[in-house]
Amino acid sequence: MKIGIIGSGHIGGTLTRRLRTLGHDVTVTNRRGPESLTDLAQETGATAGTLEQAVRDAELVIVAIPLFAVPELPAELFDGKVVVDADNYYPQRDGDIAELQDRSLSSSRWTAEHLKGARVVKAFNNIQAPHLMDNGRPAGAADRIALPVAGDDADAKQLVMRLVDELGFEPVDAGTLDESWRQQPDTPVYGTDRDADGVRQGLAEARP
Repeated sequence: MKIGIIGSGHIGGTLTRRLRTLGHDVTVTNRRGPESLTDLAQETGATAGTLEQAVRDAELVIVAIPLFAVPELPAELFDGKVVVDADNYYPQRDGDIAELQDRSLSSSRWTAEHLKGARVVKAFNNIQAPHLMDNGRPAGAADRIALPVAGDDADAKQLVMRLVDELGFEPVDAGTLDESWRQQPDTPVYGTDRDADGVRQGLAEARP
């Protein structure tokens, strides 16, 4: 696939490396500009581009930036795109966002409201970057880690679940964007390496 990655930090950089290893055509961008991504591009064979270059022709876009930066993204650029939201809300970094602090909205619903027209899917937010890099396993492996995937658009969700599987993790349907709070920080599945049954159990045990 042609994939755009917004953000070159722990998760964005790791996904750039992993997806290039799998042969995907990746364009990566960040707020510091393409020249800051020269080393990552040379290491991986990814293209270092502008935001528009990363998103415009992409079949799938991964957003892995601090949540406070999401409203700065031009919503019209993402219209109709499958957007993987790999972000988490951390108040100490992102500031006081009332509807996220009182949990009246999941962070992915909040993101989707800023990117109206995008087909937002929540994934890759609950796994530690080194584990995402090194712990992928073939389907059927006893130690295969499962990752929750939440979204409202069934086709977009299936596309992301196939990508999770290709990366070596067991995709688990985690429901809608409104239910994606079950994989946010301070829930049983956040930062843990559970198998598929364990993820389903953790999602069920999560409390607001």
